[in-house]
Formats: sequence, C-alpha cells, structure tokens
Amino acid sequence: MGTLVLILGVALWWAAHLFKRVMPEKRAAMGDQGRLAATGAIVLSVILMVIGYKWADPIWLWTRPSWMIHLNNLLVFIAFYMFAVSGMKTNLARKIRHPQLTGFKAWATAHLLVVGSVQGVILFGGLLAWAVVSVIVINRANRDWTRPPEAPMWREGVALVSAVFLMLVVGIIHGWLGPWPFGGGA
Repeated sequence: MGTLVLILGVALWWAAHLFKRVMPEKRAAMGDQGRLAATGAIVLSVILMVIGYKWADPIWLWTRPSWMIHLNNLLVFIAFYMFAVSGMKTNLARKIRHPQLTGFKAWATAHLLVVGSVQGVILFGGLLAWAVVSVIVINRANRDWTRPPEAPMWREGVALVSAVFLMLVVGIIHGWLGPWPFGGGA
C-alpha cells in the first residue's frame, strides 16, 4: 500500500509541475485559481510521498558503502549552493540556465546513491527524472535564454555562506526526523 501511495505522490508532483508547461493555455485560463490548485497539488504530492515512503516496507537493492555519505553530502551541498545561486542571481547563474533544477538533480542523485531500496529508486529516481524532463520541456518551450546581468562578486560569497548555513540547519532537522546525514551517528 505504501509503495502505491508513494508512486501516486511522485506522479502528482510531475503532473502539478508540468501542467503549466505542457498545457499553458489551459493553465493560463485558470488564472489565480490555477496557481492555488497547483500549490495544493504540490503540497498533497509531498504529503503522499512522505506517507508512502514511511508506510512502504523497504525492499533493499544495495547497501551503500560508508564513504558514500561524503559524496551524498557534497552533492546536497551543491544543491543548496545552486538554489542560493539562483536566488542571489550570482555570476554562476549566468552560466547555468537552470540552477534550481540543477541543484534539485544533485539532491535527488545524492539520495538515490545512498538509499538503496525500491522505495528510494521510486522517490529519488522519479524526482530526478522529473527534473531532467523539466529542463527539456522548458528549453523546448523557451529556446532563447537571456542571461541575467553580471552580478557583483560578493554575491558568490553570500551564496556560499547561505549554502553552508542551510546545509547545517537542514541536516540537523533531517537528523531529528530521520537518519543523521553527516555520518558517524547522531
């Protein structure tokens, strides 16, 4: 039952995020109600993914070596950094067209590597596939990309410090709610 709920959550995530890109006229016709519906669908998808993942009995495909935690944490740090790069509109955002989706792909890959269960493949593999498809769909719809203006160098530093801060805060919360992400136990 849990695996089915998990699959439904991932599918709803895909649908809620891609609806605007695949059917822009229908989404535009919905106006603000469409935004509310999309937000509700995304929140529901996250709830379904969390519940489905928790309910599912793990079916293990592989066990991760202990060093994989460090690779996982590096990729998660890159994910946080890419989100900060996007928000701060740093000079790196001038080079990477989709920094948030790049960060999301790094996060999903990190978790896919360390969670060797069928449920992990469904959740993190499904979200990684969504991010890849999203980049393709966005790039096809908007072939022209206007790079953000050049940014002052201090923004890179702020993005880096923000990523370190978020990594620590989210890591601590992750440890409270689930496995300790930094290795060595909690």
